Amino acid sequence: MKKIAFAALLFAAFSFSSSAQDTKMASENTVMVGGAPMYPTKNIVENAVNSKDHTTLVAAVKAAGLVETLESAGPFTVFAPTNAAFNKLPKGTVDNLLKSENKGSLTSVLTYHVVAGRLNASDLAKAIKAGNGTAELTTVQGGKLWAMMKGKNIWIKDEKGNTAKVTIADVNQSNGVIHVVDTVLMPK
Repeated sequence: MKKIAFAALLFAAFSFSSSAQDTKMASENTVMVGGAPMYPTKNIVENAVNSKDHTTLVAAVKAAGLVETLESAGPFTVFAPTNAAFNKLPKGTVDNLLKSENKGSLTSVLTYHVVAGRLNASDLAKAIKAGNGTAELTTVQGGKLWAMMKGKNIWIKDEKGNTAKVTIADVNQSNGVIHVVDTVLMPK
């Protein structure tokens, strides 16, 4: 009889623990990206690996050896191109960048999408307003990006004049924020 009571108590404790965790995760302010919830308590890499829309970006981050960096404390603001954004590049560009002999170029392109600090959409909008319509951002790669508003949308311009629309803003992470973009940004 004691074994049955103990088993019932153990089951009840496990059920409570499990439902408490489910409630905590449900109460987090998650954003859906690529069919997966992005939890603010997880870091950039922990979340990105679950997005079906960012498999190319994740593969590139791994190939460039940037996983450890993007798992660190940061904070970082990442303009994260989707698979569709990578598909807009000329045929063979991604395959070429993923070759081991092009790791430096790949790292340069990826770190060009990262700005030190946590800049959410309202921070970007304030900087754009303060800059009379344009906010200049310095990337971790050392290049420049320019944020601007078109209607209610934030757009990012690269050094080659390409523009990327922020399609999902404020995907908060434990070590920064991700803004999903529809175009790969390219340094000079």
